Amino acid sequence: MNLTGQVYQANFKRNMPAPGGTCCPYLQSTTKHRDTRDSAVVSPQDPVLLVGSSLTAACTLAPGLEHHAGFLYWTLNGERLPSSTYHALGPGALSVTLHNLNGSRQQSGDNLVCHGHKGEVLGGSCVYVGTPPQRPVNLSCLSHNTKDLTCSWSPGGPGESFIRTRYTLKYKLRWFGQETVCTDYSRGTNTCYIPSGLAIFTPYEIWVEASNQLGSAASLVATLDILDVVTTDPPPDVQVNRVGDLDDQLTVRWRSPPALRDFLFRAKYQIRYRLEDSASWKVVENVGNQTSCRLAGLRPGTVYFVQVRCNPVGMYGSRKPGVWSDWSPPMAASTPQSERLQTGSCDAKSGAQTAALRRELKQFLGWVRKHASGCGSVSIKLYDQWRAWLQKSQNTRNQILQSGKS
Repeated sequence: MNLTGQVYQANFKRNMPAPGGTCCPYLQSTTKHRDTRDSAVVSPQDPVLLVGSSLTAACTLAPGLEHHAGFLYWTLNGERLPSSTYHALGPGALSVTLHNLNGSRQQSGDNLVCHGHKGEVLGGSCVYVGTPPQRPVNLSCLSHNTKDLTCSWSPGGPGESFIRTRYTLKYKLRWFGQETVCTDYSRGTNTCYIPSGLAIFTPYEIWVEASNQLGSAASLVATLDILDVVTTDPPPDVQVNRVGDLDDQLTVRWRSPPALRDFLFRAKYQIRYRLEDSASWKVVENVGNQTSCRLAGLRPGTVYFVQVRCNPVGMYGSRKPGVWSDWSPPMAASTPQSERLQTGSCDAKSGAQTAALRRELKQFLGWVRKHASGCGSVSIKLYDQWRAWLQKSQNTRNQILQSGKS
């Protein structure tokens, strides 16, 4: 038996767990035939090789078995290998040579199987072809209300997916404390969850180790303070209401997340809203630390969906940028129908004056949006008073016109 190329741990005992903890199942290419597995020995057993390696495997028949090597054949993952890759080692043994191997199709190993002339399985081996792990990258962590820590990362290279690679997240206090291994990997791929037992005001060192049958590697060590990676629940009790009879405005109110009451957070908020029949959101960035905001310039008689999220910045004097929470559940509200659009006027002069005034108001609103900061400023309130006066004047004018007709 010859073996060319680099081979690692090629002589595993038969029925020993394969890399990753499970044995590779031998393919039954023809189930109607009698299974005579163990009638031959395939060697090497469960070789682990680098991508691009070559492998020569031998199928040696058990003494007294009524088979001849000239009638045997090989399959790899159920596909019959060409006879040009075979070499008879005698009447009771047949080898196969594979060159420039690609990465394994499945992490449980590729099935290299020796068959009798009727298709029966005589023996087999799992072939693991991959690469040593590279240094894991993009390590980041998030703490929910300072109570826990969830960390995630990315594999260092694509070849690690060919064979099972184990990732282990470890952490310890920076200046003292013992190394601790994270044990809960149920939250998602390349993610580990630390549920409790964390300290604040003291930085942690966190890293990820990757290992498989071909080698190991460790990520760069990340240093972080729990307070710098805190996120909260979305703001609760979001309410969206009309602003009196103003047909282009809605007011949004919410409460601070409960966790903010227990710590010296300095929160900031964002609002986003969209039309009922649109998937495009418009974001109000500069809401600041207040828990209400006025949305202006909306369409009259239109349903809007609104959401709010929180960023707990500057907790205990931390200068790191905060981590945005998830968006709150969407809340819906509609702006009032515009009475000026519903009620006509036969006074041409009055209509022209109204159109001119509307143009002036649009210019005024544009100035407010450009120069006012945040929501609910004095300029916006002044604009609200102006709009209310305009609607009241228009209603009075319409009532006088209707009284004249009668």
